[in-house]
Amino acid sequence: MSISRSRVTHLSCPRCGRDHDHRLPQNLCPCGSPLLVEYDLDGLSGQASRGSIASGPPNMWRYADLLPVADPARAVSLGEGLTPLLPAGELGRSIGLPGLMVKDEGPNPTGTFKARGASCGVTMAVQLGIRKVALPTAGNAGGAWACYGAAAGLDVLVAIPADAPVVNRLECELYGADVRLVDGLISDAGTLVAQEVERHGWFDVSTLKEPYRIEGKKTLGFEIAEQLGWRMPDAIVYPAGGGVGIIGIWRAVQQLRAIGWMQGDGPRLIVTQAQGCAPIVEAFEHGWEESRPWPDARTFAHGLRVPKALGDFLVLRAIRETGGTAIAVSDQEIARAMVDLGRSGISACPEGAATLAAASRLRERGDLNEDDRVVLINTGTSLKYPNAMARALAPDGVGEPAPPI
Repeated sequence: MSISRSRVTHLSCPRCGRDHDHRLPQNLCPCGSPLLVEYDLDGLSGQASRGSIASGPPNMWRYADLLPVADPARAVSLGEGLTPLLPAGELGRSIGLPGLMVKDEGPNPTGTFKARGASCGVTMAVQLGIRKVALPTAGNAGGAWACYGAAAGLDVLVAIPADAPVVNRLECELYGADVRLVDGLISDAGTLVAQEVERHGWFDVSTLKEPYRIEGKKTLGFEIAEQLGWRMPDAIVYPAGGGVGIIGIWRAVQQLRAIGWMQGDGPRLIVTQAQGCAPIVEAFEHGWEESRPWPDARTFAHGLRVPKALGDFLVLRAIRETGGTAIAVSDQEIARAMVDLGRSGISACPEGAATLAAASRLRERGDLNEDDRVVLINTGTSLKYPNAMARALAPDGVGEPAPPI
């Protein structure tokens, strides 16, 4: 699929309703909300078709008509997207879900789905004339932005908790990023980034503080629809830290429905978090519109250790508007799920494995039915988590971490 111009009309604030100019670099709305990218969907529906997708490139840029880039030929791409949607019937039958599938994001560049957001975000930074970007990370987002930033010739500053997986710090350094270790959580790393932005003029590409990471992540939704014949599954289970991916999938569903490309109903969007850090689950269960900061956040699934997500209110909207739910699972359940997925031939990171633990619990309590087609989002490969693999293989799932690799 090829276009000569962007079909973006403006950026919108989902909280106060204010519109913003997409032709200028933008961070948050003055009201503090993330911004969303809006398109001329009426114009698009008459000019593009599902049939034209198949002749597009074998990566996420096959959906360029629904992405914000003015010239897709200049996209900063390393082959991200078009990852496999794997049937997992035998594993699914063991938990009462024979229609289980796994969207495996491990084959992406840098080994996780963060490549999608980085590809679109870095491409838009280049298009908007931005030359230096900064972000806090639990590990994988920093690696992806460092990688794509290197490919585009951008300067990248990454602030990362000192206890994050060593491999994530090393990959950021390998790609030439300016890496700053922070004692504390990703929220503390965010404080350091804010200081650098203020003092030295870095452009802040923290989670949801620029509008284009969502756009890359929403291609997950497009791919699931395409791979299932443009009919969504009954439910999608997603591990939410910052929650960008689930917001992206929600936006993808809305856009596919608006242009008439999606058949049938669904999906119900389901979020899982770790019991040691479950602010969105707590907010969902209490009927709150946004979460409260989680005290003393703890989990070995580092990508889920986000005490409060900036876009939590959007995640909660996505869950409720689609008839979904939210559930917290223990680290021991996550560890067991890593092994179960591995024995099925799927290399799952702790965050991705949490979706299997969640699906099993949801089937037991009746939120998922035996005839449901359920897609689990495995957000990355286990190979980036040697310590987590060692823990998962310990007899009780709480073994001592392996030596840093």
